[in-house]
Amino acid sequence: MKIAQDIIIRPVITEESMAEVPAKKYTFEVAKSATKIDIARAVEQLFDVKVAKVNTMNVKGHKRTYGRFSGYKADWKKAIVTTTEDSKPIEFFDGMF
Repeated sequence: MKIAQDIIIRPVITEESMAEVPAKKYTFEVAKSATKIDIARAVEQLFDVKVAKVNTMNVKGHKRTYGRFSGYKADWKKAIVTTTEDSKPIEFFDGMF
């Protein structure tokens, strides 16, 4: 069994993801091998909230050029977690406003 800190890697802080915070949708970068059930349990354990829904997507790495060399950034997995209406907000994201 994986521990929650290994599943949730970091929060994703962008304009688009922060616009969804009032609707109780939070975006995280997660481990590529994590399932929706693993992600829901990890968020509930780390932030003490009740998860209603988890949407996941695999993000391809962007092409980067360094001088005359070019390559791709690493692929990663993103999860958008929706909490229930009666659960408290995640304090980390509330501090961003």
